[in-house]
Amino acid sequence: MRISQLLPAAPGTIHGDPDAEVSGVSHDSRTVTAGQLYAALPGANVHGAKFAPALIAQGVSAILTDPRGWDMITAAADESALAEVTALVVDDPRAVLGAVSAAVYGTTDTPELLGVTGTNGKTTTTYLMAGLIEALGRRTGVIGTVATLIDGEAVPSVRTTPEAPELHALFARMRRAALDTCVMEVSSHALAQHRVDGAHFAVSGFTNLSQDHLDFHHSMDEYFDAKAQLFTPSFSDSAVIVVEDEWGERMAAAASVPVRTLGRDDRSEWRIEHTPGESDFALHAAGTTIPLRSPLPGDFNVTNTALAASMLLEAGTSPEDLSAVGRSFTASVPGRMEVISAGHDFQSAQGPRAIVDYSHTPDAIEKALASLDADSDELVIVFGAGGDRDPGKRFGMGRAAARGADVIVLTDDNPRTEDPDAIRAAIREGIEAEIATGSARVRRVVEVADRGAAIDETLASARVGTTVLIAGKGHETGQDTGGVVTEFDDRERTRSALCARLEGAETGKVQS
Repeated sequence: MRISQLLPAAPGTIHGDPDAEVSGVSHDSRTVTAGQLYAALPGANVHGAKFAPALIAQGVSAILTDPRGWDMITAAADESALAEVTALVVDDPRAVLGAVSAAVYGTTDTPELLGVTGTNGKTTTTYLMAGLIEALGRRTGVIGTVATLIDGEAVPSVRTTPEAPELHALFARMRRAALDTCVMEVSSHALAQHRVDGAHFAVSGFTNLSQDHLDFHHSMDEYFDAKAQLFTPSFSDSAVIVVEDEWGERMAAAASVPVRTLGRDDRSEWRIEHTPGESDFALHAAGTTIPLRSPLPGDFNVTNTALAASMLLEAGTSPEDLSAVGRSFTASVPGRMEVISAGHDFQSAQGPRAIVDYSHTPDAIEKALASLDADSDELVIVFGAGGDRDPGKRFGMGRAAARGADVIVLTDDNPRTEDPDAIRAAIREGIEAEIATGSARVRRVVEVADRGAAIDETLASARVGTTVLIAGKGHETGQDTGGVVTEFDDRERTRSALCARLEGAETGKVQS
C-alpha cells in the first residue's frame, strides 16, 4: 500500500515520496523490518522517534509519527539517509494506528470477530466459545491472555490484547488460513490505549466487573467507562451482557448497540436455569431451551458457558445446532480451575485435590473458593498479590480468603519492584479485619514467603479430602522479583510436589 493511500485513515502531512509502499506495520523498534511502516509513538518515558535514526540506517524508510517525533528524527538522522525516508506526520499517531494497520493489512474483511470483556472470566469464556465452535465443525482462532491459537496452532501472547499492528497482522494470518471465526479477549487497557481500533466485532460479551487495574484507571467509574467503549457502534454490532451484578445492569443500560441480557432470574431476557453445584444446566434463549453442560468446575463457569453459547446464538448459530453439541463439547483452559495430578489416581487415594487458578481479585478468589467448597473436607488457599498493580485490592483479597478458606497460606506472587513483606502485610490486614468481625471461616494462617516452598509444604502436609487452591498466577511461567524474572510455573511446581508426596506415600514416609 502506498503512503498516500493511508491519508483517509490518518489525515496528516506526508514528508517524502507519497508513492512509497509499505507491506506491514510495527511500533516495536526491535522487530521492525525494511518495507514496514515504523510507528514512532510518544511513550510514558521514551519517544519511539529516538530509535528511528538507527532504524533508518538499517533500511527502514517509512515512518508514522507526530510533529515532535519528526523534529527529533530530522535533527538526529543522517541527511543523506533521511532523503530516502517517507514520513506520515499526524497529531496523535497512537489514535490512528489501528485504522492504519487495518488499511495496510486489509483486515476490514476478517474472520467473524467475537469479543469478550470483563474483570474475570474473559479467558475462560473465549476458550469455551472456541470449544463450542470446534464442536460445530468450524475453524476458529483465539486471541487472549494465555495464547493466540490459529486453528489449534499456539502463539504465546505478551498481552491480553496485542497492540494494533500485531492484532491486524494476526487477523490477516487468520484470513489466509480461512478461519471462520476469531474469539478474543478485549481488555480495558486495550480499549483505553487504542489497541483494538480498526477491529469490529459481530457480537461482544460482558462477564462482570470488580476491583482490578485501579493503578491504571484510578476509579471504578473510569474502569467501567473504558470497557463500555466496546459496546458502541464503533466496535460492535450487538452484545450479550451478564446482569448478575449491578455493573452488568449498568453496562446493559449504557450500551448503544442492541443488547441481550443474560442471568439467572426473570429480569434477564435470556435466562440460565441451574442447580448450584451441578454442571448441567439449561439456557432459555431465542424462544427455546438449549441443554448445556459446563466442562469446567464451578458455578461461575456455568455463567461463562452460558455467555459463550449466547454469543454464538446472537451471531447466528441455530438453537438446534447448539443443542446438538451443548452437553458433549470439551474445553480446557490453562491455569483456570485446572486440576493438577501426579499422573495416577492420586487425589482420591493418597492426597489432596490440587487446583491452580488465575484468580487474583477479591471477587475471583471468593467465587473460586465457593465453587470448591461443596466437595471438600477442608479448603486451603495458597496465594499472594502482584506488586506494582492496584494495591487497593489486597485488603479485599485477604477478606475474601478469610471468608472462604479453612487455612490460608500467604506467599509471594510477582512482587516486581515492591517490598514483598509489605504486600503480604496488606493482605494480612484484610484477613485480620475479617477475623475481627467474628464471621471468618479461616482457622489458621501460615506465611511462607517463598512460593515454591509454600506449595511444597502445603501439599506435603494436606490431608486426604483437602482441596488446595493455588491462586493468582495460573498459566504464568515466570516470577518477577525485583525486576528479575525467573522460571516458575504453579502447575509444574504443584505437580512436582504431588509426585514427591506420592513417592513418600509409597515408601511409607507420608501419612495419608
